[in-house]
Amino acid sequence: MTMKIGLHVAFFSVLAVLAFPTLAPNSSVAHSQESAPQKRNLTVDDYFRIKGVADPQISPEAKWVAYTVETRNLKEDKNEERIWMVATSGGEAIPLTAESVSSSHPRWSPDAKYLAFLSEREEGKKQVWLLNRNGGEAQQFTDAIQDVSDFAWSPSGDRLVLVLQNPTQDELEAAHHKEAEKDAGEKPKPKPRPWVIDRLHFKDDEVGYLDRRRTHLYVFSLGDRKMTQITSGDYDDTAPAWSPDGRWLAFVSNRSADPDRNFNDNIWVVAADNTDQGKNLVHVTTGPSTDGAPAWSPDGKWIAFTSQLDPKLFQYATFHLAVAPSSGGEQKVLTRSLDRNVSSPHFSADGKWIYFLADDDGTQNVLRIPAAGGEITRPIGGRLMVDAFSMAGDGSVAAQVGTVERPDEIYLLPVGGELRRLTTTNDTLMAQIRLPSVEYVHFKSKDGTSVAGYLYKPPDYKPGNRYPAILHPHGGPVGAYYAEFDFQPQLYAANGYAVLTPNPRGSSGYGEDFCKAIYADWGNKDFQDDIAMVDYGVAQGIADPEKLGVGGHSYGAISTNFIITPTTRFKAAISDAGEFLYVTNWGHDLYVREWEIELGLPWENRGLWEKLSPFSRVTKITTPTMVMGGDVDWNVPIINGEQMYESLKRLGVPTLLVVYPGQYHEFHRPSFIKDRFQRNLAWFGHYVKGEGPAIPPEKVAD
Repeated sequence: MTMKIGLHVAFFSVLAVLAFPTLAPNSSVAHSQESAPQKRNLTVDDYFRIKGVADPQISPEAKWVAYTVETRNLKEDKNEERIWMVATSGGEAIPLTAESVSSSHPRWSPDAKYLAFLSEREEGKKQVWLLNRNGGEAQQFTDAIQDVSDFAWSPSGDRLVLVLQNPTQDELEAAHHKEAEKDAGEKPKPKPRPWVIDRLHFKDDEVGYLDRRRTHLYVFSLGDRKMTQITSGDYDDTAPAWSPDGRWLAFVSNRSADPDRNFNDNIWVVAADNTDQGKNLVHVTTGPSTDGAPAWSPDGKWIAFTSQLDPKLFQYATFHLAVAPSSGGEQKVLTRSLDRNVSSPHFSADGKWIYFLADDDGTQNVLRIPAAGGEITRPIGGRLMVDAFSMAGDGSVAAQVGTVERPDEIYLLPVGGELRRLTTTNDTLMAQIRLPSVEYVHFKSKDGTSVAGYLYKPPDYKPGNRYPAILHPHGGPVGAYYAEFDFQPQLYAANGYAVLTPNPRGSSGYGEDFCKAIYADWGNKDFQDDIAMVDYGVAQGIADPEKLGVGGHSYGAISTNFIITPTTRFKAAISDAGEFLYVTNWGHDLYVREWEIELGLPWENRGLWEKLSPFSRVTKITTPTMVMGGDVDWNVPIINGEQMYESLKRLGVPTLLVVYPGQYHEFHRPSFIKDRFQRNLAWFGHYVKGEGPAIPPEKVAD
């Protein structure tokens, strides 16, 4: 369950200028129509052949774009990330870092001569490394006791701001004995220590138990390589952004009396050269909700940021674009009429515009608005997904763009020009694959609400034939299916299924009212909307009503759990990291704040907790259900899956529990990801299609 971060609905008047352009077949973002040898359907192993292209960083003078490419290596059972570079004028991409070690977070120096990045090349600690663009080996730049989690160049290029968490006792001891360890030639093993916890929010997925070690900002001088701590206290400080003159740093921090009890992140400013660890701060935003992603105007007078306006709605509230004086004062919300979640604000170099991402109607585009407010336009629009972008000094934009037919690649929007693709990372592979037809469709829910979703048809689809179908609810609940290459529904379609991926109420991208419609009411309106897409698929003559399956991950699994309690329409279900008996999660998962805000305390409002829990209706489940999860998932702990499996087993419902060791909410180990795909296909193949065994051979991941 990702609790923090449609459906065709009427756009607000401001959106009249934001209509999606139609992508022509020969468009630079459309699917390649080049002829190719005999194509084949997508397979499980293609997941590990597709490379993940991300984090485009255009150089200040707009000549180069650095980006990362992730490779999922089945043979070595690990993931690797490399940094590449491509000229904005076009040409072959150039690898900048080695294959043997992961490198990430490339950031250009202000003069574009150097590229800094994060890597664990020495002693297993993630540090900042530096590459000269003209060539040569990368040089380690920082030597902190602990991992560097983030950094940013100062405008003059003589300093970096680092984001570091307070070191552990083991890290302090290791640093103290570093020279002795070198002499001995052997690093002593850390001693086991008890977790001593005194916080309300005491767990995080992929971290585990939380203590009082906090994340703060440090300024690192490139000249003498000295590091100075500039924020402190029992708070976490993140997302640093330099002022244009290099004197100040804006950052995000929840400095309320008890940050574990709310989501009151505010924007703060601290002097970059302070020597008192940030005792004197400027409180830029003071609202009770969540603010984030600060970005300075070129004149240093304003800070743009994202802001939620209703703290009671927390995850269901829209993230708006706002600005406030950098010295503190009244903030101005610029996107009230847009009513879409925004992220990643950037000022143009002349300060006239603010560019940002907005998720909208099953897409995510780059939008812009005058810095003083006004008409919103869409520099990069269409039925596509922009995951990230960066801007050069001349206004050129480098963007990470995907479509339902193409995995993400790097694109360039030059000043006054058209969007064009710079990279071809996955072209050779995709030219071999026969993809399904994917349509963005609209349909009516039970109460007349207009809903939308993506419908995948098998590659060999023939009108008039019905196909076994899988309803695949998305995670969140505040999430959505977008116009991007989504491997799992693509895989199901390649195996002969029609795949239904709805954006029911609760989904992002259709306005706050649509999103909050499921607040404290999971499994009601969203259930109706999910089922409405099944009815739509059947009514269109595409889905076979006698061969239906349902399954999802996270909130998609929660949806699956309550979908199979009131209906027996589905022949099979897969619940992957879902919740079952909600009260079990209280004090066990990482969502103590969210549960209390939305449902109330379980000893005070137990009736609602029980009413919403699928466990309360477990005796109505007859659908054969496979339950899955990771054994160290603190987002949705595996105890949910264990309780669901045990209940179904006791009731005589065909079931299977698959637990993956060492995996968090999101799996990282390639062999386990392959295993999960193969088990999903086998389970649905057996119970929905009536083909093969429900459980594949013992050695699935090879």
